[in-house]
Amino acid sequence: MKLSPGQDAPLFFASTWDDQPIELKVLRGKPVWLAFFRYAACPLCNLRVHQMIQRFDAYQSRGLQVLAVFQSPAEKMAEYVGKQAPPFPLIADPEEGLYARYGLGNSLLGFAAPRNLKKAMEAARAGFVPGVPDGTVTRLPADFLIDAGGVIRDVYYAPEIGEHIPFERVEAFIDSQARAAAAQATP
Repeated sequence: MKLSPGQDAPLFFASTWDDQPIELKVLRGKPVWLAFFRYAACPLCNLRVHQMIQRFDAYQSRGLQVLAVFQSPAEKMAEYVGKQAPPFPLIADPEEGLYARYGLGNSLLGFAAPRNLKKAMEAARAGFVPGVPDGTVTRLPADFLIDAGGVIRDVYYAPEIGEHIPFERVEAFIDSQARAAAAQATP
């Protein structure tokens, strides 16, 4: 079942691709961007991770915690997306338990959408070429913006495999969280 803004984010304990424990509950008190991707060899996913890396310092300096989930085992993540050395945790979820808890789906139409070709060409120009899929190729990405109290404030269930939440929405969320923190700090 898809999640909606205003719901508590489902808590989880998982491991990153480099075997570090990660627990959503531990991040309470900080805003979180939880991004779900397809598999580690997906060039569209690797392009998006690259774009996230480029923005990470600005986001982190404003207090945002970023977590990225892939449906790949750790060894495949090391072979593909891990080579980018993202400064944020990459969670390996080959059993797709987190995908189920957060209501992600699959779509053949979302996989075959013509706009994906444009994204694939952009990814290829950036040096990201397809590898062997190790997950569900029709898996649709999703993004969840979770406030410091653990409440989902924005959700983006992608209609196509090459889509993710617009960065403008992430930045608006960061701004709203900064305003909320400032209001709480004012007596």
